[in-house]
Amino acid sequence: MDAMASPVTIDQVTAALATVIDPEIRKPITELDMVKSVDIAPDGAVSVSVYLTVAGCPMRDKITNDTTEAVAKVAGVTSVRVELDVMSDEQRKALREKLRPGESAKEIPFAQPSSLTKVYAVASGKGGVGKSSVTVNLAAALATMGRKVGVVDADIYGHSIPRMLGVEGRPTKVDDMIMPPSAHDVKVISVGMFTAGNQPVVWRGPMLHRALQQFLADVYWGDLDILLMDLPPGTGDIAISVAQLLPSAEILVVTTPQQAAAEVAERAGAIAAQTHQQVAGVIENMSYLECGHCGERNEIFGSGGGQTVADALTQTLGARVPLLGQVPIDARLREGGDNGVPLVLSDPDATAAKELRTIADSLAARSRGLLGRSLGISPTRRG
Repeated sequence: MDAMASPVTIDQVTAALATVIDPEIRKPITELDMVKSVDIAPDGAVSVSVYLTVAGCPMRDKITNDTTEAVAKVAGVTSVRVELDVMSDEQRKALREKLRPGESAKEIPFAQPSSLTKVYAVASGKGGVGKSSVTVNLAAALATMGRKVGVVDADIYGHSIPRMLGVEGRPTKVDDMIMPPSAHDVKVISVGMFTAGNQPVVWRGPMLHRALQQFLADVYWGDLDILLMDLPPGTGDIAISVAQLLPSAEILVVTTPQQAAAEVAERAGAIAAQTHQQVAGVIENMSYLECGHCGERNEIFGSGGGQTVADALTQTLGARVPLLGQVPIDARLREGGDNGVPLVLSDPDATAAKELRTIADSLAARSRGLLGRSLGISPTRRG
């Protein structure tokens, strides 16, 4: 180190470490008490010891690289060495309390009156209407708008969200919390992350309910703006469990233009009348095929199904249910699901991507309703 150069200080290195964000918890490692020690040699060589939350942490390489890069930028640092240690049980408990102070391990944060997270349960009457494709593209679009987004793959038997979003990591357990992996700035949890290979999930109602409860209560989601839940088709156990666990969740109904699909989708939305939930709107997928030469719309699956569902639900529920958008057929929606890059990211100028972003924008603009929330109003007596 140059004799004229100022010596490196602990404060400088600590400030650099404060820019290192834990990739799972999304908070600075200094704030999470993950920095065990910092040693600075007279020649500017810096050694940093960092606590991992668990042994075998899947993010150990990223934490090491990010720490090295951050400290190396400090003026006067000649080399950086990062050593890794593992938190004790007591430290993990302290971390859980820091992240979720005073919370019961089984408390669902989104069900609390103080929660500001908008929860949308994406439903369909039948399979094959592109419900999961719509979900992942809405999630990715919302994330590009700067929203903090999470997705629960609640389609227990047909889970596909991790592949469609390109999520490769596995959840990490820290004390009683589960850290969800993420991709494209979207946090994801799915039953497929807890099964071996492509094994089927053979569960009945009570087990499904407990799994969903765990996804909502034990997973550390952080301060989400929007949580999307990809439900199984129909009106079975999961739809009922969502209504019980998250009564403030609003339903997004996905259908196709054909009348037969619309009739089934209407039943999926009408469950809200029994569960006292709101229907945020209807999305018509596979609305038409746009000619690549002249731009003409070819209504391969008929027309009007989405509006039919919206009108029928408006009448059934006694509240306006809008048709939020009509998404055209685009083979790249399927391709994006196969390669893990949603169309709204791979080709944002595509007609389908623009329509999905418009729908996402309308969802982002909605504030959480008053259902289940404390208004802070107390009655007063008049003299």
